[in-house]
Formats: sequence, C-alpha cells, structure tokens
Amino acid sequence: MDIDHIFIFVNSKEAADELVDFGLSEGSGNVHKGIGTANRRFFFENFYLEILWVENEEEAKSVKDIGIWERFHYKETHYSRFGICFRNTKESDHIFKKAIRWKPMFLQDNEHVDILTSKKLPWIFRFPPNRQKNLQDEPRVHKAGLKQLTKAVLLTDTTEFPEELNAIKKNTILEFQKAETNTLVLEFDNAKNGKIKIFKNLDLVIKY
Repeated sequence: MDIDHIFIFVNSKEAADELVDFGLSEGSGNVHKGIGTANRRFFFENFYLEILWVENEEEAKSVKDIGIWERFHYKETHYSRFGICFRNTKESDHIFKKAIRWKPMFLQDNEHVDILTSKKLPWIFRFPPNRQKNLQDEPRVHKAGLKQLTKAVLLTDTTEFPEELNAIKKNTILEFQKAETNTLVLEFDNAKNGKIKIFKNLDLVIKY
C-alpha cells in the first residue's frame, strides 16, 4: 500500500512559508468548494505533502461526522491535525471495509471517499481509483535535496488503536508510536545525510 499524500491542518496559509524557507519547491494549490478548506502542496517523487486550512468556517462546520472543523481547531478540540491518504488499489480494500463513505460535492454521484476517523488519530482515507490525477508537471526538485519518502512515523498520545492499524503497519511505510505529544516524523531518502529539521508550528520533523 502506497501513501498518496499526507495533510497537516494549520491556522493560516502562511504556515507553509517555513517549508519554502527550508528549501522545498511549492506546487499548485486548491480551494475545496463546499468544504471550506484550501491548501498549499509540496510534491516529491512518491507522494505529496498538503498544508491545509479552513477559509470558510460555516462551510467547514456544515460537513458533519468526519471532523474537518474539529481538526482545524485541533488545539481546542484535541483532534489530530493530520491526515493520511492511501492510493486506491485492491490491496487497500481490506483496510477500508469498515470505513465511512463520504460524498463531497466535487465528486461524481457514484463516487465517494473512504474514511477511517478517530479523534486522536489522523484521518486515514482514500479517494476513488479514477481520482488519481496526473500530477507529473508539478515541481519535484527541491533545493533541500529531498526526493522520496522512505518512512512516516506518527507519534501520538492516544491509546485508541483500531484493528486496521495493524494491517497498515504490516503493508506500508507508516508507523504509529506512543508518545507524550502528537508529532509527524517524515524520513526522506533513508535519512542518508543524517540531518533533522524541526518545524514546531507544524508538529513536523523531517529527517533527511
């Protein structure tokens, strides 16, 4: 199972400036009509990182049962600010057999998003197979030298670990570890340079 992208909820779009300053090339962004969110994106050889925020609070509040507004207000609600999207393949079917089927307005009538959601754990989700867009023209060469995601670790203070996580850990580069704080650790290129960059405002650590 391959990770398609990972999102981090932030308070405002300026939060992504720190990634640009670090030496990441920024790609295209989107506005999600009817959901109230917008993003800035950073593309790599095998996934992309999405910085996500709410621009329309009323729209975000109107989306029930999946926690968009709650994840944006993670400091007050204590929801996880992270989301992990897997590519929709047959090998991921068993992970999402108990998922919520969510129909955002930008999908066609016969399409939906599969979501596993838990307050303290990230959104774990996948789009329909035909939503895997061709993003070959996005910039993937970075001044910081990062190329491929080789490991993702979610440090979390929760004790909620549904059965699906065991299957995810066996079949992906994603790991979950118990910790006192909620932090996302992304390792690029097997951390061959032995360097670490901490982005405190994003609860993000990059090893490269």
